[in-house]
Amino acid sequence: MDTRPLGETGHDSSILTFGAIALDSLDQSAANALVDEVVDAGVNHLDVAPSYGTAEVKLRPGLAKHREDVFLGCKTQERSYYGAWGSLERSIERLDVDYIDLFQFHAVTRYDQLDRIVGESDRRRGEGSHGGALAALTEAKEEGLIGHIGLTSHGDPSFIRAAMDRIPELETVMFPFNATIDSRSGPEYDYRSVLADARERGLGTLCIKAFAKGSWPEEMAAAGQPYDTWYEPYDDPDKLETCLRYALSHGMTSIPNAGDPALVEPILEAATRYESLSEAERERVAGDTDDDSPVPAP
Repeated sequence: MDTRPLGETGHDSSILTFGAIALDSLDQSAANALVDEVVDAGVNHLDVAPSYGTAEVKLRPGLAKHREDVFLGCKTQERSYYGAWGSLERSIERLDVDYIDLFQFHAVTRYDQLDRIVGESDRRRGEGSHGGALAALTEAKEEGLIGHIGLTSHGDPSFIRAAMDRIPELETVMFPFNATIDSRSGPEYDYRSVLADARERGLGTLCIKAFAKGSWPEEMAAAGQPYDTWYEPYDDPDKLETCLRYALSHGMTSIPNAGDPALVEPILEAATRYESLSEAERERVAGDTDDDSPVPAP
């Protein structure tokens, strides 16, 4: 599988990242087999989070088997100094590792969250002297518990760019990108500017919602969603391959798979035969997007 430099981290990530949320619904035996399958296919970047149910625990055996061959990304939704330290320590314990390659501020979408992370709101309230979650991650990096600091966000493009300004310690950023969003006009859809800004800063870029068809239709949500995902995904193998090629052809470093385990194999197969789309092909894919297609919800 092709690899690309993950910004200036020194690691070359496979163009497909294994989103370990797919393990949550599997028993341990099936989880182990899926980790073996993706690593054997050339995936060398794994992504997990405490909010992904049992994923951290179910990843642990496969991670122990392949630890020297993979780059491990994890996340925290804690914004305070002590909260971030506690989250990191719990993840290290659940994953049974002594080091996490990339630790990311997860799902940051509001300025008050950003204030907490950098410690400004704590200082204004006179709460403690340690600062926010950024101070904790900076210390953890100095102590050798994490290697790199990242951010994930499905927020407004202007907010993500502001977060990159406010947290110069960032080495990666994860954000949405797909043809449905990219075909829209307006600053709220301008994730290309995030990609350009990140690349100029030397940040690795990880793509979420690459396989999103749109928000779940209300009637489908009521009847029971066929896939365990936050959005309605494409499930036709050709469509999945087009989604992957579209995001990667615009310069994203790596793309996590859609969260349902049933979709991992066709996405994995698409990644192993990846070829870039030409500019004309990219324009055609964006042009084929229905203007009334629902943009995936956060």
